[in-house]
Amino acid sequence: MPNLALALSETAAMYPSHPAIRLEKSGLSYAELDRASARVAGLLRSRGFQPGDRVGVMLPNVPQFAVAYYGVLRAGGVVVPMNPLLKEREVDYYVQDSGARFLFAWHEVPAATTDAAGTAGAGLIEVAPGEFERLIATFDAELDIASRAAEDTAVILYTSGTTGHPKGAELTHFNLSRNAQVTATTLLGLDTADVILGCLPFFHAFGQTCCLNAAVQARSTITLMSRFDASGALDIIASEGVSVFEGVPTMYSALLEQQTRHPRQTGSLRVCISGGAALPVETLHRFEETFNCAILEGYGLSETSPVASFNHPGRRRKAGSIGTPITGVDLRLIDNEGRDVPAGEPGEIAIRGHNVMKGYWHKTDETAAAFVDGWFRTGDIAKVDEDGYYYIVDRKKDLIIRGGFNVYPREVEEVLYEHPAVLEAAVIGLPHESLGEEIGAAVALREGQSASPEELQQFVKARLAAYKYPRKVWLVDSLPQGPTGKIMRRLVVAPEETSAK
Repeated sequence: MPNLALALSETAAMYPSHPAIRLEKSGLSYAELDRASARVAGLLRSRGFQPGDRVGVMLPNVPQFAVAYYGVLRAGGVVVPMNPLLKEREVDYYVQDSGARFLFAWHEVPAATTDAAGTAGAGLIEVAPGEFERLIATFDAELDIASRAAEDTAVILYTSGTTGHPKGAELTHFNLSRNAQVTATTLLGLDTADVILGCLPFFHAFGQTCCLNAAVQARSTITLMSRFDASGALDIIASEGVSVFEGVPTMYSALLEQQTRHPRQTGSLRVCISGGAALPVETLHRFEETFNCAILEGYGLSETSPVASFNHPGRRRKAGSIGTPITGVDLRLIDNEGRDVPAGEPGEIAIRGHNVMKGYWHKTDETAAAFVDGWFRTGDIAKVDEDGYYYIVDRKKDLIIRGGFNVYPREVEEVLYEHPAVLEAAVIGLPHESLGEEIGAAVALREGQSASPEELQQFVKARLAAYKYPRKVWLVDSLPQGPTGKIMRRLVVAPEETSAK
């Protein structure tokens, strides 16, 4: 299946009237989605579009995202997904760096932002419900699907790097098609009866592969949330019979809190998957007990399309583990020199397989640095047990070195999550004159619960080695999150006055 768009046309031919995607009271069948995407391809062709051209898609989770996404692919183009919350300078960078010729932009995006795209050389196509449909209806449907090679780039997905400008990971038609296929069949067992709650943003790899592309390949239905909130998500699960929920750890914490206070009927759920960040073991156990539904935790990155490992259904599941490599993918743990680490020791995850990107867009040096002997270096530290199950220790860049001792933030966070009052926690390194770094923890408490910084500090101190407990603890209303809801440690800032003992 060289062109990823072929999956949509094949599904539409087999199940034309089956609901593909819906949002509140509106929606599209597979035939309608396929025809609308063909009209988008016709629109682009009428404006001189050529196969290989890049197109920005800056839309929230609305049916029009799928229309534009598959329309660009159908025309042989390369999709450049963009968060609609990006600011002018960020849009300017994305458009200039990718060389995008056009930008599909949501009508609520500020004019200054879309003006930046125009200044950078991209033709603006505004997407507003109703008006967009009337626009594309004026163009002939492009019934042919452009021929693309398996190794041709389908999507340039910009990674949110911790320093400098984001890098564009080039994901091929084969990368994305194969990863979606494995997700839909081997991992989730999707079919036409399934309803997936699409609350992960489609401009991100997780939502794009595991929800949008996997659903299209499996002929399942997606019911959308343009912006996640736990109460609304539970209402949709109950009213629309959602069978598959896909989320990040903060979403599971929020659903758990909301269900505890205002229970809904969620018996339709048959499987949940978690990714994007490590899921606290305590959250996993509490969620499964409350919802009577298993959470299967997986792992991947934008550069790996994204799924690389998973707790496979039908196999032994280990809490706190990211499972084992998926079909066609290999994992190993290496040291700084690219050598295998001894058994039981932490090492950097390296990945090889059908899911690994072809490289970073127009960044030869960065691409070369990301690979060692054909293996992609992830920057994530993990351990592997005797059964081949991997456990994330932490991000290599997040490692705290306190007085010469290595401290992994996730280990400290896991203990904090065991405290009954803790909703969210982020552990970071703070500059220290003599030790190099000191351990700090920002904590958000559950509604109606209380705990002092000193109490939390002592709670961890009693459970970890003396050099690991946080000397500085401060309470916050909430923690900074990325577009998928992943807690962003690098954005956590310690106040001047914090508890330190």
